[in-house]
Amino acid sequence: MPLVECIPNFSEGRRAEVIESVVKSIADVEGVYVLDRSSDPDHNRTVVTFAGAPEVVTEAAFQGIKTAAALIDLDLHNGVHPRIGAADVVPFVPLRDVTLRECVMLAQALGQRVANELNIPVYLYEKAALRPERANLAVVRRDAYEKLKTTIQTDPDRAPDYGLPVLGRAGAVAIGARAPLIAFNAYLDTSDVEIAKKIARTVRELGGGLPYLKALGLLVGGRAQVSMNVIDYRKTSLFAIMEALRAAAAQQDAAITHTELVGLIPQAALMDTALSYLQLPMTTHDLTLEKQLGLRTGDYREIDFE
Repeated sequence: MPLVECIPNFSEGRRAEVIESVVKSIADVEGVYVLDRSSDPDHNRTVVTFAGAPEVVTEAAFQGIKTAAALIDLDLHNGVHPRIGAADVVPFVPLRDVTLRECVMLAQALGQRVANELNIPVYLYEKAALRPERANLAVVRRDAYEKLKTTIQTDPDRAPDYGLPVLGRAGAVAIGARAPLIAFNAYLDTSDVEIAKKIARTVRELGGGLPYLKALGLLVGGRAQVSMNVIDYRKTSLFAIMEALRAAAAQQDAAITHTELVGLIPQAALMDTALSYLQLPMTTHDLTLEKQLGLRTGDYREIDFE
């Protein structure tokens, strides 16, 4: 069965009843599998991960956007994470028997429906972008909601791909198609957010650091945080990122206390990190007990020795 993943980010991480309503609107679509949710009150943001057949996932994404638009007022919203809308970003990711090009078509069809039926301006990003510069989400989200209310009407570069150039209280939404990414945060032993910003500038691709890595310095829960998106873990591993983070932190007389994932992570990314740390060749992927049993029995479950 063709499987598509969708990982919408909603601008609400504090009001449990709103989060529940948004997630329920997604889960109520027949055939959808809600895999994970992650909320953070400082970011004031919730990430929901769900999967299913392409048409099912597209409908669930629409229902999530519709519910968020009805319940989240960005004029009253605040949080440390950049955002342009109640449903801020909605990416489609091909998982099985689906091409990235098909996910582009899903994103564009959803964008047209959101603009037409919900009157929400839509920007297309990553592989779905209609303008080359909008392949980079940071460009799409260059103006936060408060500023975008003006620039969407006055700056041709900020005109939406679909919908009228007018921002209501639900803001705009960025809809895209992309390969799997990893949302990964590192916390420092300091409350000085400027140190986190310096480290982010050092390690991210935009600052001349690691390719396929985006990073911001934020203050979360009273701790400085380096908030990252790993665009392609096959090109830049988590092991390489951790090494770069530790080196950059040491230059600032800081250290990493702990890290966290936002949403789900491909198993291969964790295996790659372990193999890099152990200095084992990547072919060791095939030497796990689970992999060899799975190839012969069709059962790839983790072995429990207890």
